[in-house]
Amino acid sequence: MRIGIVGAGAVGSFFGALLEQGGHQLTFLARGKHLEAMIKRGLIIKREDETITVHGTFTDDLKQLGNTDLILFCVKSNDTEHMAKKLLPILQKDSIVMTMQNGVDNEEKLEQIFGAERTFSCATYVQAVKEKAGIVKQHGRVSLVIGELERTTSEQCSQIVTLFQLAGIDAKHTSNILEKKWRKFLWNVTFNSLSAISTAAVGHILDDGPLRKTAEKVCEEAMEVAIRLGISIDSQQIKETIFKNAERAREHQTSMLQDRLSGKQMEVESMCGYVMRKAEEFDIAVPTIQAFYSILTHLNRTMIKSSQRTK
Repeated sequence: MRIGIVGAGAVGSFFGALLEQGGHQLTFLARGKHLEAMIKRGLIIKREDETITVHGTFTDDLKQLGNTDLILFCVKSNDTEHMAKKLLPILQKDSIVMTMQNGVDNEEKLEQIFGAERTFSCATYVQAVKEKAGIVKQHGRVSLVIGELERTTSEQCSQIVTLFQLAGIDAKHTSNILEKKWRKFLWNVTFNSLSAISTAAVGHILDDGPLRKTAEKVCEEAMEVAIRLGISIDSQQIKETIFKNAERAREHQTSMLQDRLSGKQMEVESMCGYVMRKAEEFDIAVPTIQAFYSILTHLNRTMIKSSQRTK
């Protein structure tokens, strides 16, 4: 199958490499030093027990995605609409798009642009970081939960799941992907924003009393919004699961923390902003998330100004 990775950062590069090894034809859309390094040396994936080097097509030219059958959509949520609108006239009419992004609002944006029958979603469980340009390091468990937005495309979704399984990736199909995404989102909103503000890894948050209490408060606020949106969850059970899973990711630097340390724009709107706006609709107080939103938005603006000064 011809597969395009749109936004070949750590996550997109990692899964693209495994699919390339599985015999598929990959095109990696990237930019900057990461792109330059991949063109020069190939894409290098470091895992706990092996190192993989792949030599796919690495480009910053969207037109090279024109003949792809499947797009793995991995750009930061800040760029979802912009990138999707640029892709629409380039892709074939029967090309399908699967989001592997954080957050729970990208599906709606992609559905509006590509249509529900062409849009699929994936809850991605992986600890991957760009060690340096052209090199991605991954450790810990890898798991995907994939689902359709349109019930009539369930069989096609199962075929996507099989594609990943045959590449040696733990992948499962679900008929309720948005609920699965929300469960992952609750973990992300609990740890991403706090880690980005404090620059603490997950384990440091768990071990620091005040930070852990703050994380628990964020989790509780976000769960209240999820329940009002009709997401079926047991609050106490989900909270216990979130913090139990965090124990397995003690050394992990969250994606928002990675972005802050790299001087990149953080996914504030898709994380804290989304919860805050939904809370306002339901007249729910989320003071901790609102405070995080204000701080992280300020940090994003500061990074933009700093970047403009250095140009």
